[in-house]
Amino acid sequence: MSGDTDREGLGPDPGGWDMDELRAFIERTRGAELETARVAAQTHAYDPNLPDESRRQWAKLSLLANRLVDAEGEGPLTRVNQQEFMLRMWVIDSLGPDDTDLDWCPETLAADTLRALRLTPAQAVALSDGWRDLPLDQIRRLRWHKNLTAHLGHLLGYLALGPTRDQAMAWTTIRRSLP
Repeated sequence: MSGDTDREGLGPDPGGWDMDELRAFIERTRGAELETARVAAQTHAYDPNLPDESRRQWAKLSLLANRLVDAEGEGPLTRVNQQEFMLRMWVIDSLGPDDTDLDWCPETLAADTLRALRLTPAQAVALSDGWRDLPLDQIRRLRWHKNLTAHLGHLLGYLALGPTRDQAMAWTTIRRSLP
């Protein structure tokens, strides 16, 4: 029974839980424990000893925990988005894209990324020219954009020619000038 008690909270090693146990925990949990569950699932996704399909399932579980953190307003939205975008990019890069699953579809990841940005490329460039003189909140905003676009350089090779790829390309160029 002590194993059940450990599973009430996260216990000493959520990384040892199977997928169903961790999923059940994620679905009934809110708050900071979701972050621990997200990391535990992501660790399994990165395990090269697991079959690729299992790794994708663990990545999905990590995304679920991350999205619940976002839904509950438990984490800064930019950090939650960045973690999601980076994991999705890792799966696309390491396990291959899958246009039948929106999480692993490069075009969808690019569109989701561009939708999360609050500045246009022109606004970001204008602000970045004199960023050292900006108020801290504007510097932070530029930094968030740099973090949210960190994966776009890797994503470009998966994108079809067109406006989405052009916008992603613009951000990969601009991010070099951001603080």
